[in-house]
Amino acid sequence: MKFIVTIITFFLTSSLLMAQAIDTMFLKATITKLKNAKEYTLQVANLLPAEKYNYKPSKEEMEFGKQLLHISENLCWLSSSYLTDNKNPLTEADGKLTSKKDIITIVIKAYDFSIDALQNFDTKALADTVKFFAGPMNKLQIINLIQDHQTHHRAQLLVYLRLNDIRPPQYIGW
Repeated sequence: MKFIVTIITFFLTSSLLMAQAIDTMFLKATITKLKNAKEYTLQVANLLPAEKYNYKPSKEEMEFGKQLLHISENLCWLSSSYLTDNKNPLTEADGKLTSKKDIITIVIKAYDFSIDALQNFDTKALADTVKFFAGPMNKLQIINLIQDHQTHHRAQLLVYLRLNDIRPPQYIGW
């Protein structure tokens, strides 16, 4: 009987340690991915001339600069609302900036804030459920949303570059 209890205890402990290791690997990979996304987004932001930051391909689309601000606002909102107790570093006035230099400063601030939130995130909270406007989500889903949202809008910026005869930078991924 002792042998069976020992075996069961061993397997349960091993499973728990394996799950913790996977969660840690996930978080480290996500941080690396977001650092690469920051670098790539900044390359994209720097390619378009300052006088074209108000460019948009159609009236329904956001301007190039507004897309960058939207990415930044979302990074900070999701991170401050769901991943950290740190206050969102962006203000309402930041969302109204129009100069290339100012917008790039906000992009850097937003990515750094989100990366810091992930670097200090406790993996034990990945399964914690939070209230979200689209319905309950766990924090793992919030982290995935951070990645998906900024990737979606940055992809639009790549099209904006192409429409201005500017070749996008070489992709920086995982």
